[in-house]
Amino acid sequence: MKLLQEFKEFAVKGNMMDMAIGIIIGASFNQVIDVLVKQVLLPPLSLLSDGINLDNKKFILRESQTNTLGEVSVQEVAISYGQFIETFLDFLIVGFTIFIVVKFINRLNKKAEDPSDTTISTPKNIQLLMDMNELLKEQNKILKQKK
Repeated sequence: MKLLQEFKEFAVKGNMMDMAIGIIIGASFNQVIDVLVKQVLLPPLSLLSDGINLDNKKFILRESQTNTLGEVSVQEVAISYGQFIETFLDFLIVGFTIFIVVKFINRLNKKAEDPSDTTISTPKNIQLLMDMNELLKEQNKILKQKK
């Protein structure tokens, strides 16, 4: 019964909804980044690499062997380093792209939170805190004058 009560508190307080929204937005953001990397960034990079395919690059430790019927009797054993390099390069490109996007978003957030920047409206919570700060300053000034 206690477990059910804890789950109810978890769901009602919004933690579960916040997580669900974060996961949904994260999945959508992943699709945006995936298209940006594969459709926008990689085509010019493939021109620079002149069509090099790293997928089939490998160190062969043991050749595959076939019997007299042409069937493979011993499987090839190889270290596929090309696929690792390709995956690592994809990771670097996606990571750098996410870094640039997050940096752009953070720059917009800083502009929105700057009260002196009038090009972007200040969020209500920041405006409320600024108003409260001004009221406290006025109150302190009045209290100092009474002394």
